[in-house]
Amino acid sequence: MAGRKTKLLAIGEVMAEIRTNKDGSFILGFGGDTYNTAVYAAREIARAGVIAYLTRVGNEPLSATLLKQAAAEGIDTSYVMHDPDRNIGIYSVSTNAQGERSFHYWRANSAARQLFMTEETGMLMPESEIIYLSGITLAVLTPTAQQRLIDTLAARRKAGTKIAFDSNYRPKLWKDAETARAIMQAVWKVTDIALPSIDDEMELYGDYDEAAVVNRFAERSWDGIAIKRGMRGPVSTSIEPTAHPEFPLATSVIDTTAAGDSFNGGYLAAFLSGANEPARLAAGHALAARVVSVPGAIIPRGTV
Repeated sequence: MAGRKTKLLAIGEVMAEIRTNKDGSFILGFGGDTYNTAVYAAREIARAGVIAYLTRVGNEPLSATLLKQAAAEGIDTSYVMHDPDRNIGIYSVSTNAQGERSFHYWRANSAARQLFMTEETGMLMPESEIIYLSGITLAVLTPTAQQRLIDTLAARRKAGTKIAFDSNYRPKLWKDAETARAIMQAVWKVTDIALPSIDDEMELYGDYDEAAVVNRFAERSWDGIAIKRGMRGPVSTSIEPTAHPEFPLATSVIDTTAAGDSFNGGYLAAFLSGANEPARLAAGHALAARVVSVPGAIIPRGTV
């Protein structure tokens, strides 16, 4: 995609998704929080090549299939690096009658865990309007790689790139909560677009109620902020409570696997289109409401 500036560069890990079918069989797909967001943003923008993804994959058939599917979604995979010694991770997911998820992971030695182990990773990143990452992106990296990524984000931000971040706290991926808070706080300091989830923040900080989370994020200004609250819709501290749009409930909830990820994709796509904050909130919520009505992290095109 030479000569074309990337609108959104997402950074993280993509895994093979093994999902249980209604008849007890399994369906193979691909997922990962930042990858899901990239796919949904690409679908909303519908312009091939302006959304890019940065990760590491292996040379095995699953990695090859992933890259084909990403390209079919219009995602620029030029910045995906190949690891000759490691493969992509795998996870299985099943859902109960309420659409809540149960996961099992095989990712401890995935190729993505080698991201930012060398300075070349940051040097090869394209110029982007927005760089998007999550707490999971950080959690799978070594401490040295985490700091290298944070330094790269700070430098890119100084050059004019906006940084978007979703804390997406997963305790099992971190040494302890104190470590997670320290690393994420360093990223929040260089973030322009905040996309946290209320439950993640409450768990990470031990907040007594939602107001504590909202007040913490209200301590500074953001170019965009959506504190996700599931079916109740997001809260933005950058607009008055009365300026928030209505957030209709999903018509059905089958699988909440990528609810927050798809919200982020809809929100960031609207941000890139020049929409104001209420419109961005509405776009993210509407997309998430459609996605949770279909099984899988990446729903088939045209299903909703």
